[in-house]
Amino acid sequence: MTEIREGRLVVVTGASRGLGLAMASTLASEGFRVVALARRPTEALEAACEVAPFGAIQFMAADLGEIDALQALVQRIKAEHGPVYGLVNNAALGTPGLLATMSAKKITELVHLNTVAPMVLTKYLARGMMSAGAGRIVNVSSIIAFTGYNALSVYAATKASMIGFTKSLAREVGRLGVTVNAVAPGFIETSLTEGMDEAERGRVANRSALKRLAEPQDVADAVAYLMSDKARNITGTVLTIDAGSTA
Repeated sequence: MTEIREGRLVVVTGASRGLGLAMASTLASEGFRVVALARRPTEALEAACEVAPFGAIQFMAADLGEIDALQALVQRIKAEHGPVYGLVNNAALGTPGLLATMSAKKITELVHLNTVAPMVLTKYLARGMMSAGAGRIVNVSSIIAFTGYNALSVYAATKASMIGFTKSLAREVGRLGVTVNAVAPGFIETSLTEGMDEAERGRVANRSALKRLAEPQDVADAVAYLMSDKARNITGTVLTIDAGSTA
């Protein structure tokens, strides 16, 4: 039987690859226990679960688009893993498309998964944090929420909504010891940039102050900091990780 070490429990959504996987692995290395939510595991996530110390990363299958099932999901997490200290709302669709030609169905899908699902999941998980008098919530936004980008208007709208959600929720739950913050990654080596050719990536990198793209690990380190006791007096803020692209 795998030994499960002691440590604060953090739920990370969209943890099967990219940013989410980097966050889950980094949090585990920082002493947290992690429940990694995704529709299905990837080889990379399975490998991370294997190498994580003392079973610190545990995969749980979940379709966050099934809003009515989220309360039961939270109950299952608590029953199997104990009280939840932190939540990272990372899962999101990055579907590109011009608003004028994007179908109403696709618009609804983006808003449903990127905005409604994290709000409802947070609703149920925050209750336990509020009762315990301590907790951390980190929402993953994007610099596109405040810079805009061609053919990503709907995606940008959903990411902007997470910033407003972050700031207002921070005031709702702050008196009960729960912090709520957001991270806004720039263009990094994830699914959002894999459609770019080398020349386009070079142009994006050259626009940044540091003349490079940020990496998933940079975002994961920021999330780990916001989850830590070192960030106990930081709430309602947006931490931008973009190598100075928006400087």
